[in-house]
Amino acid sequence: MTDVQSATLPRKIVIEPVTRVEGHGKVTIHLNAAGAVEQARFHVVEFRGFERFIQGRMAPEVPVIVQRLCGICPVSHHLGAGKAMDMIAGVDRIPPTADKMRRLMHYGQILQSNAVNFFHLASPDLLLGFDSPPARRNILGVIERFPEVGKWAILIRKFGQEVIAATGGRRIHPRLCIPGGVNQNLAIAARDALRAQIDTIIGWCGDALVLHQSFVHAHEKLYQSFAALRSNYMCLSGPGGALELYDGPLRAIDAGGQPIFENVPATDYADVLIEEVRPWSYMKFPHIRALGREAGWYRVGPLAQMNCCSHIDTPKADAARREFMVQGEGGPVHATLAYHWARMICMIHCAEKIKELLFDDELQGTDLVASGSPRTRGVAIIEAPRGTLIHHYDVDASGLVTGANLIVSTTNNNEAINRSVKVVADEYLTGHEITEGLLNRIEIAIRAYDPCLSCATHALGQMPLIVNLEDADGTVIASRTKQ
Repeated sequence: MTDVQSATLPRKIVIEPVTRVEGHGKVTIHLNAAGAVEQARFHVVEFRGFERFIQGRMAPEVPVIVQRLCGICPVSHHLGAGKAMDMIAGVDRIPPTADKMRRLMHYGQILQSNAVNFFHLASPDLLLGFDSPPARRNILGVIERFPEVGKWAILIRKFGQEVIAATGGRRIHPRLCIPGGVNQNLAIAARDALRAQIDTIIGWCGDALVLHQSFVHAHEKLYQSFAALRSNYMCLSGPGGALELYDGPLRAIDAGGQPIFENVPATDYADVLIEEVRPWSYMKFPHIRALGREAGWYRVGPLAQMNCCSHIDTPKADAARREFMVQGEGGPVHATLAYHWARMICMIHCAEKIKELLFDDELQGTDLVASGSPRTRGVAIIEAPRGTLIHHYDVDASGLVTGANLIVSTTNNNEAINRSVKVVADEYLTGHEITEGLLNRIEIAIRAYDPCLSCATHALGQMPLIVNLEDADGTVIASRTKQ
């Protein structure tokens, strides 16, 4: 790329859209007169109106409606809303078959979604190199150089989608949850088809982890330092501190691994978290109330899950976690690129849990729905592939939705993503030159969080990467477009 000189400083660099993420966002970087980064921001330029336009709808419709937020993680919204509707239906515990059907769908979703992020979105950078030619730095380039990885990318995701279809009737926007339970059990034929594949899937997930570890060992310094942040972490907690992805109280730890809060039920999330609005993004900025805005931001997702839990209740994943946590030397692992390693462990865990459930005869049970005395408030929290997801609904006496608040995983990570962008920009932006390598490094930091920005948004036509260099008056003095 040709160097761009500007006689008028400061300047602004815009990266729009960010590529190889789910949805559309942009980054703006402001430099001062000395050429140093003064401000770096990650903007979400899409608007989600679901919290408003589901008002007036019947509560049982919500799990089907809100999953249209996104075509990438509809299952997570379907299950989160389904759990909230259980509370509104007055059901504190759904039947065992219903619980296990939901969990099976959930593990299938996390497995396939994490496979998309690691193989399709992140592996081109990790396996081909941050500075490899852009025309080759994609999943096709990975398949060409690593054919086995291409097979894993396709077939692990395919298996996860088959689990979703077997439990919910279809791979995208399934229909399983109804207030108080589910509408079907698992068919024997579907169960047997999945059983025949599961050991292979577990093996491939393990092989993918070994491959990622080879990248870590070959680039140890980069891995530890790239976009690294010391932060708080938050996720659900299981019995005895076990990793829990479907249901449990909230737990948060500080950068040293000490508890900030523990055993917070879903209904009390607003007692420990507060959301902040900033004028330059449609996405909110949550933080921990007790710590305030500056110190209370946190990270969620696979890295938080590994740092916050004491163990994993499946053997292969637990062994992998113990090896992973050695990097923290007795405390949390803070490397931002460690999200990918943690994501691989989650995939192994989900595959192991799927196998466990496929051999559980309760999946063929016929007691599918429980009932209770209706309530006017329902709150549920689930660990989506990208981290903690909160669904909160209020209804009136007629069962019509009067209010909703959704805090999605990427919203919880919003401040962390912005800070990671700033760290990378500080380190790699020099002088007045815009380089493709710089742009990609900023995007690599964002991709580590696997942000999902596509909620309720549809794009038409091409979405090129456009980089504009502006002078202090906002006049474009240089521009580059990458299709």
